[in-house]
Amino acid sequence: MQQAGGSPLPPPHRPEHMPAGPLPQASHAPQPPGMPGFSGAPPHHPPPAQPPHIQAPQAPGPPQAAHPPQQPPRETTGHVQLPTGAPVAVPSPPPAQAPADATSTTLAVLLIGPAGAGKTSVAKHWAESRRVPTAHISLDDVREWVRSGFADPQSGWNDNSEAQYRLARRTCGFAARNFLANGISCILDDAVFPDRPVVGLGGWKRHVGPGLLPVVLLPGLEIVLERNSRRSGNRRLTDEEVARIHGRMAGWYGSGLPIIDNSQLDVPGTARVLDDVLARAITSPPKW
Repeated sequence: MQQAGGSPLPPPHRPEHMPAGPLPQASHAPQPPGMPGFSGAPPHHPPPAQPPHIQAPQAPGPPQAAHPPQQPPRETTGHVQLPTGAPVAVPSPPPAQAPADATSTTLAVLLIGPAGAGKTSVAKHWAESRRVPTAHISLDDVREWVRSGFADPQSGWNDNSEAQYRLARRTCGFAARNFLANGISCILDDAVFPDRPVVGLGGWKRHVGPGLLPVVLLPGLEIVLERNSRRSGNRRLTDEEVARIHGRMAGWYGSGLPIIDNSQLDVPGTARVLDDVLARAITSPPKW
């Protein structure tokens, strides 16, 4: 029980070299004369304290930041600097003594033709069989990236379908320029009409560059109708629409663009003829 005077005092400190019994009385220890109660060595007087060393003030310097500026973390994965795509320039013609080689030259090609001409099949095969990296960009595929609210031209050409067409063409051009800037050839395919300036070649030249090489695939009408009959979904057109488009595509004759009639050619054969046409286009680019 705690007493009224407070907690009991702790026991006195007992060093290990001292006996555990009671301390000897002070009267038993020898005492120097005149100094009663002294029981140890004579008092030791410490040396007088030295005045503190005062450091001379230094000239003020520029203020130091509390914390050094942190360097931004350096990307170690997932980031590769890529050249920015610019308008594609006209290919440089080879020296006079060397024939042009379209199979190993970095090119931007636009394959034009009506529905059923074989543009997509030929473009894919040509891109896959080249000796240099090559990409295939289909305008129809890019247009169909829009799922909800897709403006199908088969339902009628209006402001929405034209706007989505223009947007898809600009997207294709942007992709082609970036591929070309990084050493990858491109072949694009589109049903460009010679009598429709609003969706004609001018937009492709503006979005890709003057180095784009247009080539027209134009087989006979009976071939186009037969190929269209094997299509499905919104890619299949009525026979009347196919005939109308094919007739308008005939306007490319006399335009100065190279035209390939692939009525009697399979896909690999058409791709080989395309290489021959492009070799001539590299030497003498078409005016368009």
